[in-house]
Amino acid sequence: MVIINGISGKSVLDSRKQKTILVSIKTNVGNFYASAPNGKSTGKYEAKPYKKSLEDDIKKIKQFSDYFSKEIIEKFDDLRRIEDIADRHIGANTLFALEASVLKALAKEQRKEIWQLINPIPINTGKFPRLVGNCIGGGKHSSIQEDGKKPDFQEFLLIPDLKSVKENFEVNKKAKENTEEFLKRVDKNFKGRKNDEDAWIISLNEKEALEILSELKIPLGLDIAASSFHKRKYHYENPRLQRTSEEQLSYLSNLIKNFNLLYLEDPFEENDFESFSKLLKKFPNSLIVGDDLTTTNPKRLEKAINLKSINAIIVKPNQIGSLLEVKKVCELAKKNNIKIVFSHRSGETDETILADLAFGFQADFFKCGITGKEREVKIKRLIEIEKSFG
Repeated sequence: MVIINGISGKSVLDSRKQKTILVSIKTNVGNFYASAPNGKSTGKYEAKPYKKSLEDDIKKIKQFSDYFSKEIIEKFDDLRRIEDIADRHIGANTLFALEASVLKALAKEQRKEIWQLINPIPINTGKFPRLVGNCIGGGKHSSIQEDGKKPDFQEFLLIPDLKSVKENFEVNKKAKENTEEFLKRVDKNFKGRKNDEDAWIISLNEKEALEILSELKIPLGLDIAASSFHKRKYHYENPRLQRTSEEQLSYLSNLIKNFNLLYLEDPFEENDFESFSKLLKKFPNSLIVGDDLTTTNPKRLEKAINLKSINAIIVKPNQIGSLLEVKKVCELAKKNNIKIVFSHRSGETDETILADLAFGFQADFFKCGITGKEREVKIKRLIEIEKSFG
């Protein structure tokens, strides 16, 4: 068993040099810590990262340290004890970092890997998630180029399907290098700069970006992040035009057909369950993925299932905070044949527990960039788990 003797928090910087929280715990088996990432393109319905502010959450944790003292944790579901104490007093980032620290302590005490606390599956049935890597960026994650342009869509994704995580990682890195060479020839404003997620910053529009990536002969996807440019209509800047929901549906349908797209994340704004459903009905063999639509929230996932809006869901643990709610989302998704995509955030830390959670919950995909040290440590952790299976 793990006995918690004390808890504290402090602010650290994420990959965008923004403050985020790191939570430390003292236990009978040692001291452990974990940090939470920050999102930039955040959905309206995701939980607040902090109750009032990061600083206030740090104070709250200090005040509540005695309440956690002597709290005993023996299994994953005992996180309920943590949540019973913390409920409504701290935000989602703080709760996630606290629960991740507790899982690290429990894994150490039980001499297990963190993923084994979630799912002690037999060694011969381990399924590893397929990598989803952000190669070219746009939207809120990228700055505008010298000509005042960038893609309206947020992420242009590579989704290779080789035998191992390691092979897919190597393919994505090589493909990203090749993309740089293509961009030097095609985009006169390309300067080799990278955005928040270490993806290439370009001045091309989404069609031009897809034409370049289609040369790679790797399955492609898009994170459209449609809420970020929707206000009654979809306001495109490159080129400047507006589309209604029906026009957006027609445009995305053409992109799916022309570029054989495997994956579309948030193709419509975060309240438009109906348009998601129409797109899924037209393209049942593509992944129509909810993120801002569902925000790792069981109730929003239930609504999406009832309306047949999605066949895949983004899971960002700090979007909801509670790892018990993450478990509920994953169980509900599996029960309804919804693919699970564990995802990083744009402001990341060197925390690696995301890989353990993705494997433990048997995710279908792992969306974690391609390069950049905060992304690579997570992918390398997944490769390490894969190696342990021989």
